[in-house]
Formats: sequence, C-alpha cells, structure tokens
Amino acid sequence: MKVALYPGSFDPLTQGHVSIIQRGLTMFDRLVVAVANNPKKTPLFSVEERESFIREAVGADGSRVEVDSFSGLLVDYARSRGVSVVLRGLRAVSDFEYEFQLANMNRRLARNIETVFMMTGEDYFYVSSQLIREVASFGGDVSGMVPECVLKALRARFPRQG
Repeated sequence: MKVALYPGSFDPLTQGHVSIIQRGLTMFDRLVVAVANNPKKTPLFSVEERESFIREAVGADGSRVEVDSFSGLLVDYARSRGVSVVLRGLRAVSDFEYEFQLANMNRRLARNIETVFMMTGEDYFYVSSQLIREVASFGGDVSGMVPECVLKALRARFPRQG
C-alpha cells in the first residue's frame, strides 16, 4: 500500500489544501494529513479545530485519509508512522525555494524519506492561509477559497463590521 504524509499548519484549511488531498489520493492509496503543532506560533484555530475542518472537508474520501497532528521534526514523525513519502503543495516559485530547502534538510536528516511536490490548481495558486486570515480579519469575503466549515468558523471568529 502506497502511503504519503501531507503535513502542514492548515491554519486555516483552504480549497488549495483540499485540492492537494484529493489529487494526492490519485497517486497514493492513503494519505496521513498531519497538522503541525508549532508552539512558537499563535494559531488562529486550535489543532483540534483544524483536524475537524480537514475531516469535514475530506468527506467521502475519509476512509483513505487519516487526520493526525504532530510536534517536532517532520522526519521523526514520518519515521514513527512508517511513512517514507512526504507530499507538499506548491503555489509559486517562492514556495519552491522554501520547500526545496525543507526537502533537502529532511533528506539530510533521513535519507529514506522522499518529498513529492504537487502544483496547486490554477484556481488556488494565489491563496495562502495567511492571506485568508488577513482578508477574513478585515471582513472580506473568502467564500469559495475555503471549505464551508472553515468559512463558518472564520465568520464566527471575525464578525463583519460596519
């Protein structure tokens, strides 16, 4: 069985993330979608909320997608799960530069772990979680850029002003 690990902060989950999950399932039998818990960052949503968003957005593909969370080094988590392929989404050249550095560091730390890059679909190449948080915080409409469950949570967190 081919299994890949799709890690990220997913704060919040975007339609670009969902696209990578759906397309990743065409390449792999199963995906472990792992929410990174970085104690140095202050997330908008808790790890539990982010996990819930992923489960709800994945829907029917849920039997092939496991949602989990981790802290620490990605390679340590991958080893603990027995996974040797990491799936990463790319939006632009700037993403590639950063992801290339991470992939090379991960290879240095764990030679048996490979990184597979997948381009985000053209509908979502400009969408980042950070941009979604910022637009939503100012009352902007992010519908269509995030799953419905995330949209509801953002609207509750950032009630429209004016």
